[in-house]
Amino acid sequence: MGGLAIIIMGVTGSGKSTIGTLLAKALDCNFIDADDFHSAENKEKMHNGTPLTDEDRIPWLEAVRDAMIDYIIKDKIVVVACSALQPKYREILLLADPEYALDSYDSNKKTKPISFSSNGGRQHAKSLFSRKVVFMCLQASAQLIASRLDIREKQGAHFMSPNLLQSQIDLLRIDDTEDIFLLDATLSPELITKNIQRKLSEFQLLS
Repeated sequence: MGGLAIIIMGVTGSGKSTIGTLLAKALDCNFIDADDFHSAENKEKMHNGTPLTDEDRIPWLEAVRDAMIDYIIKDKIVVVACSALQPKYREILLLADPEYALDSYDSNKKTKPISFSSNGGRQHAKSLFSRKVVFMCLQASAQLIASRLDIREKQGAHFMSPNLLQSQIDLLRIDDTEDIFLLDATLSPELITKNIQRKLSEFQLLS
């Protein structure tokens, strides 16, 4: 199958790092936390409750993408925890797949590839897709995530202010044309991890 980057996405507090760490252990592969790629300036903004701008995010996403490329071209699997809230942000990460990067510039492509869809069916893709960069989105109620963030803040376990939750919820957008697996983040981390593994196997994304 070759290289594969599995991106665990969602708003702050949805459990990206927890699930990403467990999944990487289950798959015996490396784990990347996109938070580690933020500049000191970005971290200071988020700590103070100031939402990042696209100007702040783009260099960060490009750095995460470049780290993913290193694994994909070496035919390795990597799990990545990254918010990736908007289609335009995910597009940057998708360019880690060299085949996607080439196809995205091929305006003469006459047929669409067969895509895997988040509801478990198969369909002709409405847009280009990648089998080397896949997205798993953790979803839960704002109330549940807020309670998690309160605990995390008391523990001093993260630099991001809980006050940014609503801005992230407002920013999150998933288009119907995208192939994103939606995951119930209210389940136990162990069950979520098994659900991801089942999806990866179902669509033959693991070698």
